[in-house]
Amino acid sequence: MKNAIRTLSGVTPVAVLTKPFPCPGSCIYCPHEENVPVSYLAQEPAVMRAITNRYDPFDQVSYRLNQYTNTGHITQKVELIILGGSWSSYPFEYRKEFVKSCLDALNKKKSESFEEAASINEKAEHRMVGLSIETRPDLITPKEISRMRNLGVTKVELGVQTTDEEILKLIRRGHGVKEVKKATQLLKDAGFKVLYHIMPGLPGASPKKDLEVFDILFQNSAFQPDMLKIYPCVVVSQTELYHWFKEGKYVPYANSELLDLLIKIKGKIPPYVRLMRLFRDIPANYIQGGSKKSNLREIIREELERRGLACQCIRCREIRNQTPEKNLTLKRINYEASQGREIFLEYIDSQDRIYALLRLRIPSYVFKKSESLFKVLGNSSIIREIHVYGVSTPLSNKGKVQHRGLGKKLIEKAQEITQREFGLGKMAVISGIGVREYYRKLGFKLQETYMVKELK
Repeated sequence: MKNAIRTLSGVTPVAVLTKPFPCPGSCIYCPHEENVPVSYLAQEPAVMRAITNRYDPFDQVSYRLNQYTNTGHITQKVELIILGGSWSSYPFEYRKEFVKSCLDALNKKKSESFEEAASINEKAEHRMVGLSIETRPDLITPKEISRMRNLGVTKVELGVQTTDEEILKLIRRGHGVKEVKKATQLLKDAGFKVLYHIMPGLPGASPKKDLEVFDILFQNSAFQPDMLKIYPCVVVSQTELYHWFKEGKYVPYANSELLDLLIKIKGKIPPYVRLMRLFRDIPANYIQGGSKKSNLREIIREELERRGLACQCIRCREIRNQTPEKNLTLKRINYEASQGREIFLEYIDSQDRIYALLRLRIPSYVFKKSESLFKVLGNSSIIREIHVYGVSTPLSNKGKVQHRGLGKKLIEKAQEITQREFGLGKMAVISGIGVREYYRKLGFKLQETYMVKELK
């Protein structure tokens, strides 16, 4: 039977795991299970699939595509999500071969090189429209960003955890807030979507301190993540935190305390941010301390409704499979971020449901009159994200929301803003490999891994 939830946001997510590999960090809450990447557990759903397929990327992707196909999902537009720890700490040749094998699985044929696999995927039946990796802020450098672009990465998940310096030291995170700010600016100026992992309830935290973290995230322009995964801290065995818990040095939040905190956090999420997760898929039998409720999002939604409140994050406003309205409004939100300017465009209806969005960035180097990281991005705005929501629709069909021209209209508006308001001569898109053909039809050309349009 089809479970539509996975593809209601317009694309099909395919999560794969890299093989176990040493992590440069030594965080007190991270488990270390045998034959499992650091920070993951053998009975998490994605890990179980990876183990079944011996961490082989080709087999993992093929296995997941078959699961989707057998349950009636459309799998032409795939977001590849690479999990398994700090991507940037793996040898580059392993990473390149890993992504190539994923592309080979999507293409249903093995290529001689990464470049050949990428070229085939531009017109393949199963196209990689986005590629997400997760890493540490202190591993983000210009060289690393160049490598990520060469592999087609479009979104980076950063393990931020908190903005409190003292807590970062206490949990032995191995980096501070300075590294988070620097990584965020480098990534955004190169066009990446930036997702933060945040952990409420860490040692040294309190509900008051955790709320302040979210105030800082969206009031301090040095942060401003595009997306969030909130992972309340839980105690699992095979961690140093477990020993602290047994000795009484660490006490996790009670369920009622955590629920109240998360409801307050939900109220702080701006409309241009997508809250991806409120809890991690950790099986209850692993959890020695902390909340075991895996349906926190549903509980919180019901409680918000009971209180007459609503979350305004992107995920809660997506049209999904609901009946669409004909008359839509183009809404614009401007905000400062990492010394640049962000313009968030969205098509919404009378109920504030979101049908399509675009993130346009005027990079920091435009205002500082300095050089861009990549020559091709000089004198250019960057489209960091375009997303049309609704049930994933075959590329040849016109769905209720998808393939109705909303993306094209948003690009035209972004071009107008780029030229008229900022006087820039180019517009670049950090395009997934499988979306390049779409941009070519709109006058963009492939230059140094970006799709670029000269503006006249």
